[in-house]
Amino acid sequence: MARNAIQFQPGLSLPAFLGQYGTEGQCREALFRHRWPRGFVCPDCGNTTYCQLARGLYQCHRCHHQTSLTAGTIFHGTHLPLTTWFLAIYLLTQRKNGISALQLSRELGVSYNTAWKLKHKLLQVMYERNQSETLTGRIEIDDAYLGGERPGKRGRGAEHKVPFIAAVQTDEEGHPQRVQLRRVSGFTLDEMRRYAQQAIVPGSQVISDGLGCFRAFDTPLYVHDCHITGGGRASVKNPEFNWVNTVLGNVKNAITGTYHAIRGKHTPRYLAEFEYRFNRRYDLKAMIPRFLTVAARTPPMPYRFLKMAEPYA
Repeated sequence: MARNAIQFQPGLSLPAFLGQYGTEGQCREALFRHRWPRGFVCPDCGNTTYCQLARGLYQCHRCHHQTSLTAGTIFHGTHLPLTTWFLAIYLLTQRKNGISALQLSRELGVSYNTAWKLKHKLLQVMYERNQSETLTGRIEIDDAYLGGERPGKRGRGAEHKVPFIAAVQTDEEGHPQRVQLRRVSGFTLDEMRRYAQQAIVPGSQVISDGLGCFRAFDTPLYVHDCHITGGGRASVKNPEFNWVNTVLGNVKNAITGTYHAIRGKHTPRYLAEFEYRFNRRYDLKAMIPRFLTVAARTPPMPYRFLKMAEPYA
């Protein structure tokens, strides 16, 4: 049987990565290119001429405003070398199932708290990038939960369960193209309408089960194919939901296999991590340059906001 070209692509090897980003100078040059692809632009007045000061700052010739390479980006205020940040980006983007903050701290040689902050800032980049993306064409959609079994109420509405929507866009041959994993406050009609307006292009064909909230797609804007699946294993084996069920299984295996536990308020970032890598799996070598472009345009995320998570992610 022929090998899957996507699964067996070479990607970016560690020696190749170190050849491109192994020194602080190489990382600074790369970040400069991605932040200012057409040359320096003053963040205050928009002027393009500057001088570089001894402290590594850039000073505008017109207004004399001084800025650093990392100011106003996700790297803002960091005391870590850029080589540490770039290595973390490599480890997060090139591994199929991601990496825990504990393992990241070991591989980077930093404390767990530092690794956690760094990881979640990078996940925030992925999250913010995902929010502007939409799905179109044929889309399989399903409701899902994250969270293990605990005492108390079970099933829908259980306090320890985190509800989210999984949607998979497929091509004409039925192959998965893109995925969306979005936390929702609950599986209500209003919440599903809000999600549809933000994430699903009008005219798309939406395949769902009989859950009431999916009636949000019963409008002239969409072609809604509703399949009453019932429960049990038979519903999971329904061919109409082949890829959304496969993706859900992979998501849960990736999360439980990489992390012992995750906090519900940080769930949007963990889901964004899987979504970001899945949607860019076609070209692993290009993932780091593309990530740097977005990271250079992602505003700072102070720790006080990072740990709050839910209102911001």
